Amino acid sequence: MAGGPYTLEEIPPDPFELFEGWLAEARATEPPDRADAMALATATAGGVPSARMVMLRRFDRRGFVFHTNYESRKGRELAKNPRAGVVFHWHELHRQVIVTGEVRRLPREESEAYFDTRPLGHRLSAWASHQDEVISDRSVLERGFTEAAERFGEDPPLPDYWGGYLLTPATMEFWQGRADRLHDRVRYERTDPDEWRADRLAP
Repeated sequence: MAGGPYTLEEIPPDPFELFEGWLAEARATEPPDRADAMALATATAGGVPSARMVMLRRFDRRGFVFHTNYESRKGRELAKNPRAGVVFHWHELHRQVIVTGEVRRLPREESEAYFDTRPLGHRLSAWASHQDEVISDRSVLERGFTEAAERFGEDPPLPDYWGGYLLTPATMEFWQGRADRLHDRVRYERTDPDEWRADRLAP
């Protein structure tokens, strides 16, 4: 089991700095792609929740970036309730990070730049699959994929209904497993655009 931040004095005042270090350790110890997998929770305007696994595609001082179909369930929910939470679970390190905050779409040029880096099959699938729509059988997807390949060849463009989101954190909580379930939990809350307050929480 990995060590923790055991006292508030041992952690940096900036949660982004702590997350960057933890993510680097997770990428070095977890199975491929596991470190960047995160559970994304959204809710309808009426508060009905839903959750799914997505991939962290970029992390910087602005926050956490993921991409999806704007017309999917999560896209529709974010359009009416632009708040979300994500959870990273790193089994090998016995760690979790929970982030909550506001979500907004990325500018189209940023989504295009990322889309162009994706494997060809992934880009064609974005055209073939209208995420969360009911379909009669798998042949609908396969036919859509073939049609997209015939239409676009090796250079499918970014669909209008697909792109990136940025989750800007309001809170970031770091959980480090310890023996006897006396885990360490530290929650950062944003008090100003560039200032945070850190509190230890009981496990």
